[in-house]
Amino acid sequence: MVQQQQQQQHRIYILQFRKGEPEQEVACKVSSQPKGAAGRRVMYYYQDYGGGKSGKPAQSTRALSLRRVLAMLFFSLLCVGTLLVAPVSFLSFVHTDDGGAEAAAATAARGGGVPGPCSAVGNDSLCCDRTSERADICFARGDLRMHSTSSSFLLVSGNNSTAAEEERIRPYTRKWEANVMATIDEVRLRRVSPGAGAAAAAAPKCDVRHDVPALLFSTGGYTGNVYHEFNDGILPLFVTAGHLRRRVVLVILEYHDWWITKYGDVVSQLSEFPPVDFTADRRVHCFPEVIAGLRIHGELTVDPAKTPGGRGIADFRRLLDDAYRGRIDFLDRLERRAARKRHRRRGAAVLPRAPPRRATGGGLHDDRPRLVIVSRTGSRVIENEAEAAAMAADVGFDVRVIRPDRTTELCKIYRELNASDAMVGVHGAAMTHFLFMRPGKVFIQVVPLGTDWAAGAYYGEPAARLGLRYVGYKILPEESSLSREYPTGDPVLTDPAGVAQRGWDVTKKVYLDRQNVRLDLARFREELVRAHQYLAAGRRRRPRAPE
Repeated sequence: MVQQQQQQQHRIYILQFRKGEPEQEVACKVSSQPKGAAGRRVMYYYQDYGGGKSGKPAQSTRALSLRRVLAMLFFSLLCVGTLLVAPVSFLSFVHTDDGGAEAAAATAARGGGVPGPCSAVGNDSLCCDRTSERADICFARGDLRMHSTSSSFLLVSGNNSTAAEEERIRPYTRKWEANVMATIDEVRLRRVSPGAGAAAAAAPKCDVRHDVPALLFSTGGYTGNVYHEFNDGILPLFVTAGHLRRRVVLVILEYHDWWITKYGDVVSQLSEFPPVDFTADRRVHCFPEVIAGLRIHGELTVDPAKTPGGRGIADFRRLLDDAYRGRIDFLDRLERRAARKRHRRRGAAVLPRAPPRRATGGGLHDDRPRLVIVSRTGSRVIENEAEAAAMAADVGFDVRVIRPDRTTELCKIYRELNASDAMVGVHGAAMTHFLFMRPGKVFIQVVPLGTDWAAGAYYGEPAARLGLRYVGYKILPEESSLSREYPTGDPVLTDPAGVAQRGWDVTKKVYLDRQNVRLDLARFREELVRAHQYLAAGRRRRPRAPE
């Protein structure tokens, strides 16, 4: 791959781990944009060593150890060897895997190998598949040039046939919702002539050349809600690009810095290249292939019958494991170091070694399965949450309560739930985090009045497809805070389905925004006991990992 480097401003993502240096929390910084500079700001991760305010790691004054000298020498020799063999590839930070760019482009042109209206896109062609009720997806192959000024990808072509001259698309996965789709920017894929004269303005020269496909999608719409971020974006992105083995450039419409910060670990597993901000990046990026839009299979799911190689939701879980493994190991080291410091301050002579984690990724080696309560604030709060947690501990669980908010690092939520045996929470967007649990574990969703269908369709059924043991704890009217607002026998308490027929606004106002839950602890305890017995039986069937 040849990347022209003139006047480029790539976003840079650097996570530094220096062996032997003091380890602290990794911070995220967004640089200020130089005056007159084109494009967006540069965002980077850095290791804060407490050596200044510039965002760069402080230089150690200690002499280099022999091990460091040898490591630097080895790395230098490796770099020189790589430069001698393949200087262009090395300087572009690009490697060629089996099949390379040609294989990725050909696969993309066939729509990922899945039969459909655009499964045989040839060179110099435009094709759009609009058969899905959920999302459109378009393909273009040939000399493609990104021209953000005109909101277009230009197919430079001398073809005078009757083939499509222009296609338009709003690359978001909620096609049936006219209101939200109207907020998504429209992009044109149009054929232009390479000729001289006035036509030359329609075929601008390339500033950056890529030899892998571009995948265009939007992070607008309902982005900001974790359910929609996964359902409308991350999972469709995996479905559409997972088979390309990271040989694809992600071109993002309605780009958000915070989205890249939040999902950068996951995105890096799908593309090895810096993402391109379609609106702000005014350079002409040239591609051999463009995929505009994402495929979506349903609510929080991946259908292996519709993906190349039969990839399913379990493969997506493995991708999450790969994305967060390094960061989780780093956080574990920080916690162990902090624990040692606490013991030294207390005058402890010897710090007991922490018991090893189970090989399955569960809780620590004790006889208690770990249960995580995902707590809510605002509405749909468990009013007797503390009592419920104490009761779960009495049943035999090691209970943790987490309260994620918009500022909580996603990896920390993943680490907690990936190591849990059971998850409890009230219906809402945060239940999307069941995706972080391992198959065979237990997901208990508390279902408030008026949310039965949504709780099952959006979380219960997808959780079962993931391999979790799903329990929908449907509350009784007396467990709802609405029982204190409405008289006994009111339709709000006795006929939520009838109330829902008045429209979504009524449902949202009554059942989602104004309802809390007070669990019947005796009744809820029965579900916890059954969950504990199920997990205990699973442990007896599974051989214990060696110490």
